[in-house]
Amino acid sequence: MGKYFGTDGFRGEANIGLTAEHAYKTGRFLGWYYGELRRRAGDESAPRIVIGKDTRRSSYMFEYALAAGLTASGADACLLHVTTTPSVAYIARVDGFDCGIMISASHNPYFDNGIKLINRQGEKFDEETISLIEAYLDGRLEAFGRRWEELPYATGAKVGRSVDYIAGRNRYIGYLISLGVYSFRGKKVGLDCANGSAWNIAKAVFDALGATTYVINADPNGLNINENAGSTHIEGLRALVKEKGLDVGFAFDGDADRCLCVDEKGEVVNGDHILYIYARYMKERGKLIPNAVVTTVMSNFGLYKALDEIGVGYVKTAVGDRYVYEHMSAHGERLGGEQSGHIIFSKYATTGDGILTSLKVMEAMLAKEQPLSKLAAPMVMYPQELINVRVTDKRAAQSDPDVQAAVREIGEALGDSGRILLRESGTEPVVRVMVEAEDESLCRAYAQKVASVIRAKGYALPQGGR
Repeated sequence: MGKYFGTDGFRGEANIGLTAEHAYKTGRFLGWYYGELRRRAGDESAPRIVIGKDTRRSSYMFEYALAAGLTASGADACLLHVTTTPSVAYIARVDGFDCGIMISASHNPYFDNGIKLINRQGEKFDEETISLIEAYLDGRLEAFGRRWEELPYATGAKVGRSVDYIAGRNRYIGYLISLGVYSFRGKKVGLDCANGSAWNIAKAVFDALGATTYVINADPNGLNINENAGSTHIEGLRALVKEKGLDVGFAFDGDADRCLCVDEKGEVVNGDHILYIYARYMKERGKLIPNAVVTTVMSNFGLYKALDEIGVGYVKTAVGDRYVYEHMSAHGERLGGEQSGHIIFSKYATTGDGILTSLKVMEAMLAKEQPLSKLAAPMVMYPQELINVRVTDKRAAQSDPDVQAAVREIGEALGDSGRILLRESGTEPVVRVMVEAEDESLCRAYAQKVASVIRAKGYALPQGGR
């Protein structure tokens, strides 16, 4: 991770940690950089960069700032407007853009925002290019064999344009619909759009495939994204499924790259369940080639036990869908993801896609003619306790000798019957303490013990601190 960009882009509270100036300068760099790459290849045409955003009030400010920076450097900014992160990745790839930008802080509250950068293959940016952007933000850019005190402005006919590109979003919707191999007619489906990016896309897809849809949290006002809604607050969808007697429910996050499910009984089906269900479905059809699923270290013991029982292998990566995708890209796995609902189907997408995930869960249900509860039943979750401690310095808190000693002590006590994991968030000033064991009370006690050491050593922010 760099100074500004973490595992999921440049994220911070709007106009505090992430300002309009940051966005403008990021646009200035990208417009200049891709223009320079084109010129050095003998191409004098303007770079084309596609931008999407979620429904936060500040997303409009960042969209305009990015577009101003891009056009000032001679690039054309093509605006998808409110759309999902996976749609930006898809359009960047299929429509030949130099890169894509998504403005979102995913599942965070409305006052946070972020800039996610996507390359022309629909993948997250490489670290080398990210380091150049950060160097420019800090006024120390060295690129193409020289130091740049300032980047040149485009002039005359070379000034870029800002172009409406809503047709790209519609093309993405058409792509999702094309992946529906079964009719959803006769199925009652609940959708929780988190007052975010999925609000005007998910229902259109499910309606087109014939489902009877019941939608909640699809009335964004700029301030209510993720507020008691979506995949991080799934209780509303659970109530809807039970009240209306629905067959299934799907909850997305703010930028719709995650999906969690609710079965017909109102029980939550998380990302680990989805990985198990779809791995089994693929294996039964001879489609799981190679015979492995890519997970992260945060996946539940229950997933690995269930995969062992059906003869499916697995790989564990660092936390973050970028690491899951990097492994999949390097080794050819077709299925990977996180317990949080970032699921990657590499045949169809280069990133987690919540709506695509919901379609694939529907496919498994319809193909096997079984309710979601029955598909998920063989995977039994081990109790897990996760405590997020907001801290002044993530690295110092995690590496503190007393904290590490507490972690070692608990690890030894758990032995082979559980595990403890301490890691820093890639997007927030948070250290996460996770304990997994057969006994729920033991999980809670051990997690609280480590969290207490972090607080006692003075690393914790005051309650309510950001």
